[in-house]
Order: sequence, then C-alpha cells, then structure tokens
Amino acid sequence: MKRISRVFYPRTVVGFAAVFLLSTALSTTHLSAQEPAAREKWDASWVTHPTAPLREPIVLHFKKSFAVTNPLAQFLIHVSADNRFVLYLNGERIGDGPARGDLAHWRYQTFDLAPHLKTGENILAATVWNFGVYAPTAQITNRTAFLVEGDTPTESLVNTGDSWLVEEEKGQIILPRKEEGFSVYMAAGPGETLDAKHFDWDWQAAGNTTKDRWVHAGPAIRENISPSVSIAASRYTTSDGGWELVPDTLPHMSYTLEDPGHVVRTDLVGEQQSVVQQFPQKPVTIPAHSHVRIMLDRTTLTTAYPRLTFSGGKDARIMLTYAEALYDKAQHKGNRNDVGDRQALGIQDQILPDGGSHRVFETLWWRTWRYLDLNIETADQPLTLDGMQAYFTAYPFSNLAEFSSSDPQLKQIWDIGWRTTQMVAHETYMDTPYYEQLQYAGDTRIELLTTYAVTGDDRLPRQAIRAFNSSRIPEGITQSRYPSSLPQYIPPFSLLWIGMVHDYWMYRPDTAFVQENLVGTRTVLDWFAHYQQPSGLLRRTPWWNFVDWAETKKDFPSFDAQGQSCLMTLQFIGALKEAGEMEEAIGDKEKAARYQKLLGAAVHGVMSGCWDSQRHLLADSPLKDAFSQHTNTLAVLYDVIPKAEQAAVMQRILAHDFGEDAASTDSALIEETYYFRFYLARAIDHAGMGDKYLKFLQPWRELLPLGFSTWPESTGETRSDSHAWSAHPTYDLFTIVAGIRPAEPGFKTVRITPHLGSLTALDASYPHPLGRIAAHYTLAAGKLGATIDLPPGLSGFIEWNSTTLPLHPGRNEVSLPMPR
Repeated sequence: MKRISRVFYPRTVVGFAAVFLLSTALSTTHLSAQEPAAREKWDASWVTHPTAPLREPIVLHFKKSFAVTNPLAQFLIHVSADNRFVLYLNGERIGDGPARGDLAHWRYQTFDLAPHLKTGENILAATVWNFGVYAPTAQITNRTAFLVEGDTPTESLVNTGDSWLVEEEKGQIILPRKEEGFSVYMAAGPGETLDAKHFDWDWQAAGNTTKDRWVHAGPAIRENISPSVSIAASRYTTSDGGWELVPDTLPHMSYTLEDPGHVVRTDLVGEQQSVVQQFPQKPVTIPAHSHVRIMLDRTTLTTAYPRLTFSGGKDARIMLTYAEALYDKAQHKGNRNDVGDRQALGIQDQILPDGGSHRVFETLWWRTWRYLDLNIETADQPLTLDGMQAYFTAYPFSNLAEFSSSDPQLKQIWDIGWRTTQMVAHETYMDTPYYEQLQYAGDTRIELLTTYAVTGDDRLPRQAIRAFNSSRIPEGITQSRYPSSLPQYIPPFSLLWIGMVHDYWMYRPDTAFVQENLVGTRTVLDWFAHYQQPSGLLRRTPWWNFVDWAETKKDFPSFDAQGQSCLMTLQFIGALKEAGEMEEAIGDKEKAARYQKLLGAAVHGVMSGCWDSQRHLLADSPLKDAFSQHTNTLAVLYDVIPKAEQAAVMQRILAHDFGEDAASTDSALIEETYYFRFYLARAIDHAGMGDKYLKFLQPWRELLPLGFSTWPESTGETRSDSHAWSAHPTYDLFTIVAGIRPAEPGFKTVRITPHLGSLTALDASYPHPLGRIAAHYTLAAGKLGATIDLPPGLSGFIEWNSTTLPLHPGRNEVSLPMPR
C-alpha cells in the first residue's frame, strides 16, 4: 500500500523518502529546516453530525463525492479532526491524524491526493471519533468535529461544509476497561467493540446508501447562530471555534505491514490443532458451540494496528487481549518467553460477528503487544478466522547509527534500548506505549538524546521541547507531561526540561530554536528562586516533588523541619548551571550573572548543610537522616563535591556495582532505579571513572536471559515492560564507551574520549549534523589503535588517559599506549 508523503511547504511536495535519502547520504542529518509556515486564512468549516452529542463517545463516518475530469499533478488538502480521523480515498487508506497537541496548537495534516485520484467520480471519506471521558489522558479535546480544506481554489471542491454527508456509526463503539482483578494505573485509551450486525459495511460507497442514517453535515459550533462561526482559523484569525490550527511539522507515522505473531498455544485438539498452527497466514474454522482460545506471540513487542478478517459465526464473540507479557495465577510475569498456562491481562477489544463474509476489524487506535490472546465463543454457526495482519506504527526514524564490540551482549543491550525508544516514539514521545502514552519530561530528555545519537533527526525532539514550553502555567513552571488533558505538576521535571533545551543546544546547530525556548527557562528558574532560603537551600515546593521510584521506608526526597532539601537543591543547581551557560553565550548576560549568584548560594548551602564528614557523603537534607545515591550522583555531576574527592564518593556509592570492596557499601543508601541511573552514568564519567561503566551495566545484562525485547519500567514485578527511561545504555554506549560527544555547542567540534574497559575492539558510527562520525578501536600489544573518520567541516580531538591529539576532517589514525 502506498503512503502519501507529508507536505512541508504549500504547493511543494517534499516526501519523507526524499528526506530519508538526504539523511542516509549523510550530507546533513539536521532536518528541522523543513518546518512549514502556518496557513493563515481558512475557508472551510468545522463540521459534525447535526444532532449527535458533541462531547460524548462517538464514531462518525463522513464522505464527499467529487469528480475529476483530467489527471492532476497535485491535489493538496489539509485535514484535521477532534479527536481523530482516518482518511480514505476510493476505499484506500490515505492517512490519519491529527498529531496530538493542545487547543492553541491544534495540528492539521497535509496530503496529496493526486496519485490516488481517478478520472470521473471519487469518494473522499473519513472515520472520525471522539472517545469522550474515556479518551487517553494525552488527548486534549474541544468537541467532535472534522475539517478538510483544499490548498487552492482547484481543491476547494472538497472543503467541509453541508455538501458532506455524515452518519453515526453505531456498530463501532468504545469498550471501557474492566478491572477483573488486574488493577494498574492506565492513562491510555479504551478498547473497542465491533458489533458487525449494526456496522455500516458499505459506508464508503457512493451516494446515500442507508438513507435512514446519512444526513448532511452541520456546523460544529451549534451554540452560536452566526453563519461563519464554524469556519476554521489559525492563530492569526479571531475565531469562536476553539482550535488554533498549526501545521504538523512531523512526517506521517509509519503504517507498515508486519507479523502479528505465531500460535504458541491453543485448546483446539487433533487435526484442528495442526490447522490452527498455520494461523494467521492461513484460515482456521472454529466449530459451532465452541469455546476456543488461540495465543499469538510476536517474540518482540510492537505498536501496531491489528486487523482481523473473519466470516460466518453469527452471534459469536471474539475477545482480543493484548499483553506485553503473560501472567501466572499470582499475576507475576517471570520469564517473558514462558507461556505454559499463563494468561494475558490488560487492554481488550471485542468483536460480535453477524455471519457475513470477510468482515474486517481494525482498531481506530493502535495497540501494544507481544502476546495476543483470542478468546472465541461461537453460537449456532461456525466461525472462520480468515487471517490476521498487523500494521506497525511509530515515528518513521531512520537508524543511521551502528554499534558492535568484542562483547556481543553490548549489541543486545544496544538493540533492546533502541527498540524501546522506537516503541515510545510516535507523534509525541511516551513513557510507555501500553499503559500511559504520555510525554513526561523525565523520560523525554533521555529519549531526545538517544534520538540524536541514533537518527540525527531533531523534528520529534523539537516538538517535545516546544510542547513543554507551551505547557507552562502562569506561575511559571511547566507541566510534568504534555500534551495532557489532566494537568500534573512535578517541579523537578521543569528543571529537567531546562536540561533538555541545553542538550539540544549542545547537539544541534540551531541557536534560534534555543533562544525561542530561553523565555520559558527564565520563568521556571524565577519560580524556583522564590523557594530558595537564606541558607541557599530550596524548601519544599508545591505539587509532586518526584525524583525517582526509590525503594525506601523514608519520605523521598526528604526534608528537614524547615522543609529544606539538599537533593532538590542539587537539581536546581544543575538547571542553573545549564541555563547560565546558555544565557552567557546566546541570551542575557545579566541573567547569567544572577544565576551564578543563586548557584553560589545553593552550592554553599548544600556543602555546609548536608556534608557528613564521618560517612564522607552528602545527606539528602540537613537532618542527615537519609542518604541516597541520587544526592551524591548530582553533587558529583555538577561539581558541588570538589573534583579531587569525586572518585572517592562514587566508589563509596557504587562499591556493589563495581564489585570492589563490597563490604564498604553503605547499606543504608537509597539506591537509584534504571531511570535515575542515567544521571549516575554521567557522574561516573564526570568523575574520571568511565572505564568502569561496563560494570555499571550489570542490571541490564541480568535481564537478557529473561526474554525482554524492550526495557522495563523498574526492577522486580514491574508494571511496564517498555519504558523510555530505562533505555539510556544505547546512548551511553556511544557517548561514554565509544566516547563520541560534542566538544562545544552546536556540535561544532567533536570530543572523542573512549572508555573501553575490558573490550578489545569496538566499532561505532554516529550521525553528526555534517555527516557520519565513524570510530574503530582495537586494544592489542599494549596499545590503543583508533581510526576516526570525521565528515567534511568537522574537527575535534581525541583524549586517551592523559594524552590529547587533534582530529581533522576525513580519516585519522591514532596509536596510543595503554596506561601502566
């Protein structure tokens, strides 16, 4: 199936394939310049069903018949909806959207219909739905509505208005999730029910095929009688519609056929068992009056649209349950490859066949699964499952990086981390594709860095940075996750957003974009400055002061009687340092000086109030009743602990990880989870201990024999099996082990500082904005042999122990002695 390429400029088709060729050629991997200008004037109206509810769960079908007399080179249309749409032309799926945003940034998608038009009558159709109160938390909404506008007068014949027909689809409705003993936090959307006997199977046909259901579309804004009230508008136009339209700056999400899974368990027996083993590639028939289960396993996790084709089986019932892993009777997951008598629990869809032939069920929103359980009950008719497909969807990244080494486990870790990042990258980044699908700042910072290192594509990172900037509230801080219909505030995540902007500044040659976001970093730091006490420490801030899912019986983070926290203050210190560097270089030098003053007071407050001279560690608060890896990690990373003492502190908090002098491990230390170990890795490197990093990976190595295809949210009985914040080793293997990192903002020069530990060979390829950086290392005969290829225009240096050598564009060959 062809996929229409996203249009980046009006009247100019720039296909993603063309961008892909540019990026793979590595003449450039900086793609942000492709952003389109917003459409300022709109003529089409937002439409909906004239009598159906506006904010209740509903599925609508729209269609418009129009004629084409001559072949057209281009036929551009701009499409949006609330909540979502799937667009079809002459029965072929063209695309979907709109990409998630907020009402002040409501996105529209642009499609070129010309390759799919035929001479004569054409049917442009769309499924539009609103999940109402059951919508995913990431979905912001105004009311059910649909919009199509042709790019020029030539295409205006498809503009939405009362010439469009609409029907309410009563055969496809939501399926609210039932707990059934499986109670976990879920912010993703509902399942769906297809009631085949009520579904309009001919809805895309020309004309008013079911006259009792189809009516002319009406304006989406019913409460205002003005004839122009529903006309679409951008932020340049005053409108009562509520949606300020902006173009989507991202390419269209993937929609690619893939394997839905293979049968690993069924309770069919005998000859039927051998037949079902060939499903879903070949059909299988379930006898009448039967209760049958078929379990599919993909081996690896996916995010995809399931598509089940079935025939017969009137009054049967099919339940589809999607699971990242299977559960035993105590709801424990165990080895992810184990099937046995384990069960799938979680998100479900329901199909009620009507006895018709070759009916097709495809979900409106994609699902996440490794295991897919089909629970089938038939009535008086046998049911044939004709086949099943899956259409993978995610952000269409191009993997331009490579990694291999003398330790094959590292490549496994790299691959699993990259797969995790792919599963959580769609129109926004996500913490988990199964349970929440929310773009949290803590997770997203790690995802952005991995994106730069593997793809060089900064379009999705820019969306994320802007989203958090747009989420700022009048008090000044950002929301913790955005877009989100349910506001949530985690003040430390606002500080991490500042780090996200700083990371972009270091990795991308785009000063203007950083300056655009500096305004937001200032309001965040001004808000935090109000909570800085005369001691220099921060006192407790409102809302949720989340730092990490630490396993401790104490409050975490902890505060003294005055509400002061050294751990919170250290996060403030990090943001002050990062913002100060940006202000000094490209912003306001007076603000940089102010940040330096706040920083000095905070550093003094931490060291004078929280340093414990007996334990030679920093406490979490001046009470000194709690000590964590987190506090000492950040104190090393931000040079609050003097450079000369950093290695000793890291050795104390990581004796267990390094397997050295384990008896000296402080058993009372609160330990970091997978997530916060991202900062721990940075601190290990910062303290000059990068050669120990490979020992730090032991928690990920221990997961390899347990069947994980993506990294979990936490250790033990984790909720999520695919969580962005655990995937940072993929980034670390490039930046710490291979040692490839920016030497100055904009990645103008490169600093290469390999930390090979026990490795004898390593190869890495990294997408720089100017082209490919390739590094090949061998350790033999007491020497490091390195071949470094830099793209034209890029220079830098390599550091090995106490030696620094310059690197020039092109090939560099280096031989350096091993340390004694």
